[in-house]
Amino acid sequence: MPFSIATWNINSVRLRMPIVERLLTEYAPDVLCLQETKCPDDQFPSAAFRKLGYEHIAISGQKGYHGVATVARRPIEIVDRRRFCDMQDCRHISVRVPAGNKSLLLHNFYVPAGGDEPDPAVNWKFKHKLDFVAEMNAVRAEAGDASGSVLVGDLNIAPLEHDVWSHKQLLNVVSHTPVETENFEAMRKAGDWIDLMRHNIPYEQKLYTWWSYRAQDWEASDRGRRLDHVWSSSNLVPAFQGYEILRAARGWDRPSDHVPVMARFDLE
Repeated sequence: MPFSIATWNINSVRLRMPIVERLLTEYAPDVLCLQETKCPDDQFPSAAFRKLGYEHIAISGQKGYHGVATVARRPIEIVDRRRFCDMQDCRHISVRVPAGNKSLLLHNFYVPAGGDEPDPAVNWKFKHKLDFVAEMNAVRAEAGDASGSVLVGDLNIAPLEHDVWSHKQLLNVVSHTPVETENFEAMRKAGDWIDLMRHNIPYEQKLYTWWSYRAQDWEASDRGRRLDHVWSSSNLVPAFQGYEILRAARGWDRPSDHVPVMARFDLE
């Protein structure tokens, strides 16, 4: 049975609802995970999603900052809205969703960006980011005969050399510093997660999901980073049918600086 998940840091769901509608109309994922919704729960545009057939909605939002939401065309069950680092910002929600013969535990994450200075002694935002990733070690990939796990979201770290436009020039730039990338990969492996976007992809192939608003011509300069990720438990790898980075969405009207990533599975 075909099953698809899209993940997208939308940078304000209410502001960018027209391009969310375009994604859902043109690509019709079974589930859409949004990050940085910047929207309190009672102001989330649920009616617009339901009108498009996404009647099942799980949200964890706050005014002006952060926020995650998972919407689906099939029933979902909220499992947890976990708080990290003893803070009340809304950066995680997990749901269960039926897909084929499995019940999938789907985590939707928005990891802190970390500010500009990659020194936890002088930048509390960077320390928060490192602490957040450390706590993610407790998020493990659940797997069984009738279950599996998927973790998606804006994880705000480009872990590999070819996940950025210039490894050498970004080694001291937040999102690609060695302390981030090493801790990030250690956390992924500790949780038994598989990086599906790098599965069967040549190591030297560049992969980007984010292009800065600061670039005068983002497409011509192409100075991107892979900050958005799709992971799964190992038992879902045989069912993984591939993914698409919807690069064209960076050029849509009033775009986010991130683009959607669509992952597809074939589950019996």
